[in-house]
Amino acid sequence: MATKNKTTAKAAGNNSEDPNAPLLSVKNLRVWFELRRFGFGNAGFVRAVDGVTFDLHEGEAIAIVGESGCGKSSLMKTILGLNTPTEGSIVFKGRDISNFNRQDLEWYRSLIGYVQQDPFGSLAPFMTIERILEEPLIIHGIKDKEERMRRIHKVMEEVKLTPQAEVLPKFPHQISGGQAQRVVIARAMILEPKFIVADEPVSMLDASVRVEILKLLRDLQSSHKLAVIYITHDLSTVRYFSERIFVMYAGQLIEKAPMEALLKRARHPYTQALLAATSDPDANNALHYKDVPPGEPPSLVKPPMGCRFHPRCSHFMEGLCTQDPPEVAPEANYLTSCWLYDPELEVKLAEAQR
Repeated sequence: MATKNKTTAKAAGNNSEDPNAPLLSVKNLRVWFELRRFGFGNAGFVRAVDGVTFDLHEGEAIAIVGESGCGKSSLMKTILGLNTPTEGSIVFKGRDISNFNRQDLEWYRSLIGYVQQDPFGSLAPFMTIERILEEPLIIHGIKDKEERMRRIHKVMEEVKLTPQAEVLPKFPHQISGGQAQRVVIARAMILEPKFIVADEPVSMLDASVRVEILKLLRDLQSSHKLAVIYITHDLSTVRYFSERIFVMYAGQLIEKAPMEALLKRARHPYTQALLAATSDPDANNALHYKDVPPGEPPSLVKPPMGCRFHPRCSHFMEGLCTQDPPEVAPEANYLTSCWLYDPELEVKLAEAQR
């Protein structure tokens, strides 16, 4: 019966597909976590994700960037089906994942891969590399041992884990950090997914290994036509990987733009500050750090009204920035949530100051 249900889930997913629709569509997503006072009574909510909307198309790579605590990981876990949305929807191949039962989730998770930030923390220390790569195949019903080994050898060749005969019997503590992250990528690819969520995949690695891993992910994306969500706080790496960048601040996406356009002419004051704070090996560029805005990111329990960046923004406009900013398009395919680019700014500012 389980096999029949799984087949039904797959068929339902295929029947509901629209060839022109995005692979993944996130609409007005909110993920709020309830706070409890000493275990009793509601003490408010942590608004980790608060009104996020975006589409991801087949074969596309997007980067979600923002500082620690902005809600990136909560968004990622919700897309993976680990958090339950408070409001809004996540539609994959025409189906809302919040309505999935156990068999539907099994189908969904066979089509997504997850590359964790800490390779050693995400690999079971008591399992050999062979067992780590074999486990997803066993869970998803690949009973033939020869077929499992064929897939393992194929994916190891793709991620350049060689020599295979030496790597497979080893435990995670017996391999290097770069090799461990390749194992994590191989595990994410073993079921031949449609898209991958990569959560800070190079932040725990040496600088010499980072470009190799990013290039590997890019090559896999190209050869398998994978959609990729690349989550990072480091804008210096996104140019090597993504077509579009979404900037996240205090639970919201405040800027969505093509990679080159955003890096060359960022509009939102927070994005400009984020770029100014990007590390640069040239000591002469340290002078740009003076442009970093003062203060700390806001509390997600009681975020500021209106634009959530306004308490730190040098462009603060009294009576206007405390209202929700419009999402405007200063150029083609570029969206920013900032009052500065509202075409009716002068009129609205005059009205707010009356």
